[in-house]
Amino acid sequence: MEQLSGKVWKFGDHVDTDQIIPAERLVSEYNDRLGEFVFEKVRPGVADQITEGDVIVAGKNFGCGSSREHAPRALVQAGVTAVVAESFARIFYRNSINIGLVLVEAKIEAEEGDVVSVDVENGTVKNDKSGKEWTFPQYPQYIRDLISSGGLMNRIKEAKRCTGSQ
Repeated sequence: MEQLSGKVWKFGDHVDTDQIIPAERLVSEYNDRLGEFVFEKVRPGVADQITEGDVIVAGKNFGCGSSREHAPRALVQAGVTAVVAESFARIFYRNSINIGLVLVEAKIEAEEGDVVSVDVENGTVKNDKSGKEWTFPQYPQYIRDLISSGGLMNRIKEAKRCTGSQ
């Protein structure tokens, strides 16, 4: 798994799934466009500013609230490649892993606009501006494989191709 690096978008504690993607955007006509609406109620216009590879840095309990998979999908569609937070809601964590979004459980020091580098393989995150580095619990190999494949469904497709199954 390669190292990720991106500009920081800073959020606080208890960012819930309704803040990430509002409920009214969960209808099927928006399924492929969820990224256009991330944080629209709490940070209007931020979806237009996030670029491919950016990183969310937040506090405790990121992704709390509803168990819907739309929230991590919206982040991925917006271009976010990782979320670094002190802690995550359990279901949000699992939904994120299932679609290949990297989550890093660490309390780091970063300001909006800083660039952070995440090394999933070695379990480190570094603020490129300050030079400070933190460690985080490494994923088990099977989780790293899921993320490298782009999520659970892609991993299943890879396995089927390898075994010749349909």
